Amino acid sequence: MSHFTLLNLPTFTDPRGALTVLEGALPFPVVRTYWIYGSDGQTRGGHRHRHTRQALIAVSGTVSIYMNDGITEETIELTHPGLCLLVEPKDWHTMTFGPGSVLLVMSSHPYDRGEYIDTPYEGSQHD
Repeated sequence: MSHFTLLNLPTFTDPRGALTVLEGALPFPVVRTYWIYGSDGQTRGGHRHRHTRQALIAVSGTVSIYMNDGITEETIELTHPGLCLLVEPKDWHTMTFGPGSVLLVMSSHPYDRGEYIDTPYEGSQHD
């Protein structure tokens, strides 16, 4: 069981494939949506936010998310598009991309560089 919030999104599968539904699942309105791809083997992120909440879904491949809220550190593997990780403003996070991975990110606030906190928590084992 994870210290951080993971949502198992409703997924419907039949011989034609799978369909995953996000409708009504997030605890915040989505203001900004983007996806990261072409980052095979790269680590991105390395920040937390002042106010922004995010929802992360690996729609393809595997993305390892290192999370640190100042108390608990954990690496969460997003391996299925029906799994959604909520990232709260206090959560320092990095994202390491497996081959061919695509990470969908939905944010509660528009992009603002001043919103980012680039200093990791003191004593962090990972940055």
